[in-house]
Order: sequence, then C-alpha cells, then structure tokens
Amino acid sequence: MALAPGTTVRVHYTGTLDDGTQFDSSLGQDPLEITLGQDMVIPGFEKAITGMTVGQKITVTIPEEEAYGPHQEEMLLRVPLASLPPGLAAKEGEQLILRSPEGQEIPALIVAVDEEEATIDANHPLAGFALTFEIELISLH
Repeated sequence: MALAPGTTVRVHYTGTLDDGTQFDSSLGQDPLEITLGQDMVIPGFEKAITGMTVGQKITVTIPEEEAYGPHQEEMLLRVPLASLPPGLAAKEGEQLILRSPEGQEIPALIVAVDEEEATIDANHPLAGFALTFEIELISLH
C-alpha cells in the first residue's frame, strides 16, 4: 500500500554517485522529515519512499530525469569579468549566487576564466547524474 500525499515521514538516507562517491547523508544527524506531495525532495526519492513501510531499508538508483535533470548547456553562461560582483575572485571553482528576474536565488559555479570572460555553470551540481540512495523509513507522522 502506497503512502498518501500529506503523510509526514522521517527517513535516514545516504546518497552516492555511480562511482561510489558519497554526496550526502543524514546518518549521525536527525532523520530527514518530509511531507509527501509537497515537492520537498527530488521526485524519484519521494517515489521510492511512498512504497516503503516503517523500519524498511532499500537501495534505489534514481535516473537523472527523476533527480536534478540532465546537465543543460543553456545553463552555461559566459559573462564579462567586469560584470561580476565587486570583490568576487574570478577564478575557477568560485561559487556565487545569481538572481533570476523574479528574484529567485540560483547557486552557480565559475567553471572557466579567460582574460575577458568567465564561464558560469548554473546547473545544479548533481544535474546529469543518476543518484543511488540507501533509505530507511524511520517513522510516519
């Protein structure tokens, strides 16, 4: 029986990439609390939880389409160095926050710099990856 939208669950999880690199985990912390149906987590993670029972542990691989989506080339932006925020070190690996016209904050990463421009990647860092999660359903509320 699937858990219904509006159900609040608490889960422990560990997320890894295909090469085994761990990118996140709740172990050693309070469990993650999620209300189903409110888009609080990526779609594939919520879909996996809805079929679980309390105490159950599963391992699920979520394709990029149900995670953070594919890496989108149109999210790579070339901007003149002069248009970067004052005081920002224009170097590869530097993180910054972009603002959409609606005022939404979008984390981004400088991925290349030349004499005149910086290339900024506004994709989510996990876009383009299938994600594997070990999930344990701790409780329902």
